[in-house]
Amino acid sequence: MPLPPPPKSMGSLLTQAVKSVTTTSRSENSPRNSPAKVERKTAAPPLAADPARVQTNKPVPTTAEKPQAEETKPSVAVERLNANPAPAKRTATRLQAAKLFVLDTNVLLHDPMSLYRFEEHDIYLPMVTLEELDAHKKGLSEVARNGRQVSRELDALVADTGSGIDQGIPLSRTGHAEAKGRLFFQTRAHDVQLPIALPQGKADNQILAVLQDLTHIHSERPVVLVSKDINMRVKARALGLHAEDYANDKTLDDADLLYTGMMVLPPDFWDRQAKSVESWQQGGNTFYRVQGKFVAQMLVNQAVYWESGSAPPLYARVKEIRANTAVLQVMRDHAHQKNAI
Repeated sequence: MPLPPPPKSMGSLLTQAVKSVTTTSRSENSPRNSPAKVERKTAAPPLAADPARVQTNKPVPTTAEKPQAEETKPSVAVERLNANPAPAKRTATRLQAAKLFVLDTNVLLHDPMSLYRFEEHDIYLPMVTLEELDAHKKGLSEVARNGRQVSRELDALVADTGSGIDQGIPLSRTGHAEAKGRLFFQTRAHDVQLPIALPQGKADNQILAVLQDLTHIHSERPVVLVSKDINMRVKARALGLHAEDYANDKTLDDADLLYTGMMVLPPDFWDRQAKSVESWQQGGNTFYRVQGKFVAQMLVNQAVYWESGSAPPLYARVKEIRANTAVLQVMRDHAHQKNAI
C-alpha cells in the first residue's frame, strides 16, 4: 500500500495529526469496535435461558389477560346492589288447590260427558247418585239414553282398578286427555246430622249430608256441589255450603253477544235510499228493495226497524238477500187501531 504524501508545511502537519487523533477516538468509541460489547454479545446466553431478559420481554397483557391485581374494584353503589339484589318479578301466579266437585244426578243425566268437563279438578259421586242413575236408565227417552251412557262410562273407568279405588281413578285413563283430575266414589258412610227440617230419607238431603262432611274433611281445598236443581242449590247455600249450576253447555258467557234477532237501521237510512229504493205491493204486504254496506250485516228473517220522532217508523223483516241488496217486508203493526182484532 503506498504511503501518503508528506505535508508541505507545519500547519498541514498539525491539522492532519488532529484529524488522525479524532478519527482514532471515534473509532475507539464506536460500538461496532467495542471489545466489551462484542464480548457480551458473544458470551450472552440464549434469550429463553435468561430469567431477567424473559421478565423484561414479557408481553403486555390484553384486557382479557389482565392479572387479578390490576382489576378495578366495583364502586360502592355496585357493591350495595349486589348485596341487596332486587326481587325477581313473579311470572306465574300461585297455583291453587284443585277443587272437589260433588255431582248431582241431574248433571249426569243432562250431559253424559260431564265427567270429563272439569279439567284438572276432582269429581266425587255419592252412592245416592249411582242409585238414581240406575233408576233412570230404563226407557227410550233421552234421559234414559243418557243414564245408560253414563253407566257405560263409569264401567270403563272402574275396570281393572283393583283395590285402589279409594285413591281416586284418573279420568284420563279412557282417552280423555283434557281431564286431569280423578274420580272418587263414596266408599263409607258419612255420619252428619242435618237440620230436623230436612228428612234423612230424601235423596237430595243425603247428598247434602255427604257435601257437608266432605267440606269438613277437605278443609284445605274447596268442595262444591254441582246441580241443575235450583232448590238443591238454595238449600246448600242455606247450610253454608258451596253450590254451582252446571254451565259447561253454555257456549257464551256474555249475554250481550247472543243473537237478538233484531237490527237497528242507521238514522240516515231513508236519506241514503232516496234514489235507489224500490217499493211495491204484493198480497196485501209492502216490500222495499234496499242496498248499501249495512246489508252485509243482515240475516234472512231478521227483524229490522227504524224510528224517528218526526216520521212514521218502519218495522220490517228481511225477506231476501242478494249480493248487496235486500228485500224488506213491512210488518203489520197490530198495536195500531186499524189492525185491532
